[in-house]
Amino acid sequence: MLFISHNVSIPVNEINMQAIRAQGAGGQHVNKVSTAIHLRFDIKTSSLPEFYKERLLAMSDHHITKDGVIIIKSQEHRSQDMNKQIAQEKLVEIIRQATIIKKARRTTKPSKSAKGKRMDKKTQRGKTKNLRGKVTF
Repeated sequence: MLFISHNVSIPVNEINMQAIRAQGAGGQHVNKVSTAIHLRFDIKTSSLPEFYKERLLAMSDHHITKDGVIIIKSQEHRSQDMNKQIAQEKLVEIIRQATIIKKARRTTKPSKSAKGKRMDKKTQRGKTKNLRGKVTF
């Protein structure tokens, strides 16, 4: 079981993990051993509550495909177990991010006094710049 919150969890059989060879430099170890993990999680066929599914499918995350599948590749460590753990943590983090409801932004305007102060500073700055000109006798 992969626990998302105190009342939401994902059974392990819904998560498809496959060990693949890691990319990049590393010598013989990289070429011989499949330590990277390729995690796939289908949102539509999962046992997540509908609220979670709707929010996940509406998200614009590069891990989520158009078909509603979360794909995570983990190859940060040399051990397969550590990469599995990190991939699962990333999955949990993506699902938790979907549940966060952002506060609506209210548009604000600067006050009259703030506008006046800004204009006074601009005129003062302009005067000092004018004083820097050529001196004529």
